[in-house]
Amino acid sequence: MILDLHTHSIRSDDGRAKVENYCQWIRKKEIPLDGFVLTEHRQFDDDSDYRGLEDRYQLLILKASEVETDYGHVLVFGVNDDLRQEFDFARIDNPIGEVLEAAKRCGAVAAPCHPGRPNVGLFAHYERKPEVEGIELIEVFNGGSRPGEDDWSVREADARGWAGFGGSDSHIVSRIGFCATEFDDDIRDMDGLLTALRSKRFVPRTFR
Repeated sequence: MILDLHTHSIRSDDGRAKVENYCQWIRKKEIPLDGFVLTEHRQFDDDSDYRGLEDRYQLLILKASEVETDYGHVLVFGVNDDLRQEFDFARIDNPIGEVLEAAKRCGAVAAPCHPGRPNVGLFAHYERKPEVEGIELIEVFNGGSRPGEDDWSVREADARGWAGFGGSDSHIVSRIGFCATEFDDDIRDMDGLLTALRSKRFVPRTFR
């Protein structure tokens, strides 16, 4: 099963894609995706219900979040009420240790995204700050990466024994599916995704 784990819709401040347009594009272009995860910036979308689109287009549509920390951006899967009490999703400098610990404590999974990117990536901060403990997986393939950034992420993940996943980081419709993650298991909901991420039964894919 192939899922794009990093996408943004018009609910993100810089997103220009409607969710239904993502679905239409995937089917029109025959992109090899079975679904995607909406990781809106600095928020969790409680309001939107995509079950109708899931049925119409036969795609799994899940919701997560991209939060900002003092070590760059982090994707958080499995957001729940308990987790939202632990830190401010709208804040741009959450301590990454608190985010990682809170996610684990509340049954979620948190992972740095585009870690090889300047300024907002994990590794840029390693040049002047101590390394972070508690990381188990990172995004190694990102559809918005510049040459060399993903290679850096792959090397660091391999050296540290971290699992690596992929996501397009799409903000416009035509970029969905540039990178994704292929899972060994059939995933039907967020609980299934969390189980698969923890088991590390997946491989990153790039279709660029």
